[in-house]
Amino acid sequence: MFGRPDMEFLKWRWKPYECELPLFNATQFLELVKGKSMAFVGDSVGRNQMNSLLCLLSHVAEPEDISGRYKTDAIYFRRWFYADYNFTLVTLWSPYLVQTSDVDPNGHSSNNLMSLHLDKADEAWVREIESFDFVIVSAGQWFFRPLIFYENDTLVGCHKCGLEGIKDLSHYYGYKMAMRTALRSLINLKGYKGVTFLRTFSPAHFENGDWNKGGSCERTKPYTKEEIKLDGYILWTYMTQVEEFIEAEREAMKRGLKLLMMNTTEIMLRRPDGHPNNYVYGHYSSKGKNVITHSDCVHWCLPGPIDTWNEFLLYLLKMESQLSSFNSKFERFV
Repeated sequence: MFGRPDMEFLKWRWKPYECELPLFNATQFLELVKGKSMAFVGDSVGRNQMNSLLCLLSHVAEPEDISGRYKTDAIYFRRWFYADYNFTLVTLWSPYLVQTSDVDPNGHSSNNLMSLHLDKADEAWVREIESFDFVIVSAGQWFFRPLIFYENDTLVGCHKCGLEGIKDLSHYYGYKMAMRTALRSLINLKGYKGVTFLRTFSPAHFENGDWNKGGSCERTKPYTKEEIKLDGYILWTYMTQVEEFIEAEREAMKRGLKLLMMNTTEIMLRRPDGHPNNYVYGHYSSKGKNVITHSDCVHWCLPGPIDTWNEFLLYLLKMESQLSSFNSKFERFV
C-alpha cells in the first residue's frame, strides 16, 4: 500500500525451539473472545499490534468502528465492535502509562521535555479499563526522550533533561517506576477481574543516526543469531520490565488475578527488515512532492513480523481457556 519495493521480509517467520507455533486462526480467536472485551494500553507500537490483529481477523469478520459513540478522543482511544461475536476491541493510547505534562508552556513538540508523575497512573486509561476481560499493556520507546521525574509531587530526578541541580536517574528508573505503577494500579482496581498480558519491549533498529538525526533501517533480511545478541541497553530495558512483572505477578496472584508475559523482545531484535523505514510512496503534500519526515524504524510493517505477537496472544488465550475449563471441571468434581 505504501510502496515498499521489496517483499523478502514477508518470507521469514520466527520458529521456537523444539515446538511449533501455530499460524493465526481468526475463527478460533473470535470464538475464544466471544462475548468479551480486549484493550491494548500503551503507545503506538501497542496500537500497531492491534492493527495487526484487525487485519488478521478481517479474513473472517469486519468490525464496526464505534469510537464516535464515546466522549473520549477518537484519535487516541479507538474502539471496534464485532457484532457476530459480541466482541469489543479497544486501543487506549498512553505512551508513558503514568500521568504526564509538558514542561514547555508553548505545548508539545516531537522531542520536548516532559514531566512524568511516576507514582500516578494515567487516569485516561485507568477509568476505562475496569470492565475489560483482557488487557495488553506495553510501553518503551518514549522513555528514551528527555524526561523529568516526580514522585509524591516532588521532583526526584530526570533523564537527559540537561538542567542543573537535577540528578540524572537514567531512563531505566523512569521505566521501572512507570511499569510498577501501571501494573499495580490495574491489579488493585476493585472491580477488575480480567487477564493482563505484559508485552515486552520492542527494539528499534536505527542505523547511522538517531530517529531525528538521519537514522534509517535499510536491511532487507533478519539478523542471524551470530550477528546480534540481546545485550546492552536493550537487555537492561527488557530486564527492568521483567523484574517489575515478577513482582506484579505475585501481587496479582494474591488477588486471584492472572498476569501473563508476552515475551517479544529478542525475536524482534533480529528483525531490522520489518520496519516501514522511509517508504511513503503515494503520500503527497499539497505541492505534489513525497512527504518524508523521519524514517520509521520503530513500528512494524503490516503484514510483517508483528503478526507473530498475535500468534503468541492466541496461543496464550488457548492455554488460559483450557486451564479455566479444567479448573471448572475440577471444582464440579470436588
